[in-house]
This record gives sequence, C-alpha cells and structure tokens, in this order.
Amino acid sequence: MFPTRPNIAIIGAGPAGLMAAEVLAEGGVSVTVYDAMPSVARKFLMAGRGGLNLTHSEELSAFLQRYRDAAPWLAPAIQAFSPQQLRDWCEALGQPTFVGSSGRVFPVAMKASPLLRAWLRRLDAQGVRIELRYRWTGWDDQGRLIFDTPNGPRAIAADATVLALGGASWPRLGSDGGWVPILAAKGIAITPLRPANCGFTVCWSDLFRDRFEGQPLKGIALSFGGRSVRGEAVVTRDGIEGGAVYALSAELREAIALNGEAVLHVALRPDLETPDLIRRLSAPRGKQSFSNVLRKALQLSPVAIGLLQEVAKTLGQSLSSLPPDRLAALINAVPIKSTGTAGLARAISSAGGIARDELDADYMLRRLPGVFAAGEMLDWEAPTGGYLLQASFATGVAAGKGALSWLRGDRQL
Repeated sequence: MFPTRPNIAIIGAGPAGLMAAEVLAEGGVSVTVYDAMPSVARKFLMAGRGGLNLTHSEELSAFLQRYRDAAPWLAPAIQAFSPQQLRDWCEALGQPTFVGSSGRVFPVAMKASPLLRAWLRRLDAQGVRIELRYRWTGWDDQGRLIFDTPNGPRAIAADATVLALGGASWPRLGSDGGWVPILAAKGIAITPLRPANCGFTVCWSDLFRDRFEGQPLKGIALSFGGRSVRGEAVVTRDGIEGGAVYALSAELREAIALNGEAVLHVALRPDLETPDLIRRLSAPRGKQSFSNVLRKALQLSPVAIGLLQEVAKTLGQSLSSLPPDRLAALINAVPIKSTGTAGLARAISSAGGIARDELDADYMLRRLPGVFAAGEMLDWEAPTGGYLLQASFATGVAAGKGALSWLRGDRQL
C-alpha cells in the first residue's frame, strides 16, 4: 500500500488517541502512541467508576443537537462512527453493551477496565507501540517531535502526527492543557479553555453549608435561560453540582461571563402543579411544626426544606409566614444565585480548544500539514450522557482516516 511503511506518532493515550492509533494500524502504517503519564487512558478509567456511559441511544438527529453550535462541524465524524458503530466495536472486543432506563449506553461489565484491556490487546496485536512518561514539548528546527522522557530529551521524526491531548479538566489524570502555548506559538488559534459539566459557586450561609454539604436534592427540576432539566443536584461546600446542573452548565457559564452572575431556579416538587401545592399547604397544620408540614404534606427532604429556609432569609422573608400561594410559587422556583464556576481542574470536561477554522475536513491543522488533532482538545463541548466519549471516539476515527488519506495522497481538497 505504501512504498515504505510510514511512521505515525499519536500524542495522547486517551480514547481519541487510541482510536486514531487503531485506524492507522489497520491502514498498514507503523504507529507509536506517546503519553506523559505512567499508564494509559487514566481519565477514561475514572469515568468508568460510575458505570462508563459510552454513548446514548437516542435518535441521531436529536443526539447531534447535544453539541449545540458545534453540531454541524462534528456531525460528519459522528455519522461516520455512530453510537451504534461504537456499540458494535465494543461487542467485537468481547464487551457487549446495554441501554439503561435513561437511554444511556453502558458496557454490561459496567466498568472501563475490561474494555480497555481488550482494546490494548488488540492494539498490541496490530503492532501499535505505546511509550509512557513521554511528555511532548513541541518541535525542533528540523520538524521532529521533542519529548521529555525519563532518560532525557528525545527527538522523534514522524511522517504524520495525531494530537489527542485532551482539554484541561482533571489535570492530575494527564489532560493539563500544556499543549496550548505550543500550538499558539505556531499561530494556531485557541479558544480559551473553560469549565464544562461543572459545578457553580453559591454563597451559602455557614449554617446551611455545615449542615447540608454533600446532601443530594433528588427528583428536582432546574431551569435557566428557557431550559428545564429533570434530575439531581448536590449541595457542595461552595455551591452546587450534579447531573442536572451539568446539563445547564454552558448556559450558566456564559451568563456569568456576561453579567457576573446567573440565577438558577429549582423546582423541588416539579411533579406537583401549583393548585395541588396550594391545596396541600392550605390544610390545617394543627400542632405540627412548619418543617413537619413541608416534610409530610409535600415529602420534602431536610436539605430541600433547608434550601427553602436559606433562600427565604436572603430574600428577607419568613418562610412560615408566607401565604400558601406564594410559598407554592417559591417551592417550584427556588432562586439560587451563582457568581462563578467551581473551577476547571474539577470540571468533568472543558470547553474551548483548537478553533474549528484551524482544521480542515480531515481534522488536519491547516497551518501544520501532516499534523491532525482529535478529542477534547478541539473547540466543542457536550453534556454528560455519553456525548463526550462518543465525540472523542468519533473524532479519533476521523483524524486517523484523515492521516491515512494524507499519507496516501488521495485527499479531496
């Protein structure tokens, strides 16, 4: 297929990098994967602790809309390596999947480690080499890749390179954004890296924080910017986080950047209509305490009642003195004001990255011929639910195919 077998360097041993390595190895080239960490796919393994949500089973057009303004850009890659194809790929590795009640897709093993072990065995059989503790620091004046290694600096020539270095969330697992100044120095436009699927800061009172830190708010609905999301949230020492919060994190983050704050509304009993709430709150209380009324009549948890009391204080109101109609309105629209994100290092993922215009349709950097990029280091974001991993796998496939086309000289420009 090639007059001489090309040598390809993949930098980053997460899902995108390993998938690009598999595509390239199948294409008949020599592949070496380099990673700065002592072991591969550390963030992937951490994601697997919660069951490894690989992708989602919803109809593809709805699936693509989860990527917001990046949907048209990512669509060709995800259509070419779809959620069903990802499931088939897992099956071929001996790791069947199933669809959960929420539509999310998980491996039957409910862990990342069996899938990763099977994948690494396949890559090894394909001849893919993996070099660990190789931290990429850029290129030398001859265009060779430079790495800091346990044995000192190394310069490595590659016929093509795929960058799959991740974003900047959970840097202790390897994705620390260290590639940003390297590419910026080459004139590559980088959209600033920002937290995504993250928590938000709230100025709780000491009393509320000390009593309810770590407590979940279950069966709620969160609303912001015209969107409403059912799910759960967790009170943290400095604010609020959880799946329902993550689903609105892009809108909340952007509002805070623009206005300095954002007010999220929490429906504590979204399944109850306002007239039903008023009826229950209007019933005679007898000798019950106000908290007991809320607990028994509305099945509110202690943390939900505490949240109501916390917000009432900030509004200068006495919760127990509110008439039923106003109390009902508050229960299903509890305002929580945030003035910041919980920070990039603890975010599940990051937004921002290599600007879309810097890449051609094959995921090659226009300014750096022969250098391709994939995964979370690109400028897109998605909610949790399988969308993050799906796009990482799919762009890894796309970058691998793009590199093969470039090496063969059969790219359509």
